Amino acid sequence: MILCRTIAELKNELFKIKQSPNHPTIGLVPTMGFLHEGHASLMRQSAAENTASVLSIFVNPMQFGPNEDFERYPRDEARDLAIAKENGIDIVFMPEVKDMYPAKPRTSVIVSQLTERLCGASRPGHFDGVGLVVSKLFHLVQPDRAYFGMKDAQQIAVIQQMTDDLNIPVEIIPCPIVREPDGLALSSRNVYLTAENRQQAVVLSQSLALAKQWAKEPGITSEELVSRVKAKINEAGQAEIDYVEWLTYPSLEQPVWNEPIELEENKYILALAVKFGSTRLIDNALFVPNVVVEVKDHV
Repeated sequence: MILCRTIAELKNELFKIKQSPNHPTIGLVPTMGFLHEGHASLMRQSAAENTASVLSIFVNPMQFGPNEDFERYPRDEARDLAIAKENGIDIVFMPEVKDMYPAKPRTSVIVSQLTERLCGASRPGHFDGVGLVVSKLFHLVQPDRAYFGMKDAQQIAVIQQMTDDLNIPVEIIPCPIVREPDGLALSSRNVYLTAENRQQAVVLSQSLALAKQWAKEPGITSEELVSRVKAKINEAGQAEIDYVEWLTYPSLEQPVWNEPIELEENKYILALAVKFGSTRLIDNALFVPNVVVEVKDHV
């Protein structure tokens, strides 16, 4: 495994790979580090499907708001490198901010409409920063495939739209959410949870599991489903709801609020963002025609 700390080093190593006469394919796993089993599952899938796999570790300042946790975002370089090596990564790209942004960027990559709900509404400008850094990584690595976890389902929808609109020649691979045995979705931010927060946070996956049953009830509306999910989450005394939304996916449009849900005709997402103490967690479940995706995808 090769560690590249600069763009020049990355380009040099990629040039060597691309010189192979065997038409190599390259997979990219973009992360902000502090890796967990969810990231590891993306790495393993990339390693299985490509000749070479690149893992990027970069805490991107452009996607953090002024009152968000950029400085305190968890970092553990030695552990991250060990996990990458164990899971089939060939190149780790770990640049400094000054290398990715030598000066304040004057270019934005804005995907309209898809960014106006969910985390886009709660974190203005967040997806502009995501679009910029992912576009930069796509241009630097030029991967054949890029792997993203479905916990950030809105991010995948935004990146897919950007890729389609700009004709970027990369296949976006959505990968299942990885969960703890009790159902909590793995997240680098889980480390911030107190013991009591952690115990209460399982209400998110419990709510999604109940929703998959409620959504099958004849005549249930989007309004009723969301109301029930909010009531369930509020049973956890420390939960502070940012949003609970039932939308079509990946268009992220709101169905008619008071009409029955049509699981046979549309693909939906039930998306949640809830704070426990100072820690904001997101989770979701996809509902596809005639099939409700299990909340516990795998561990």
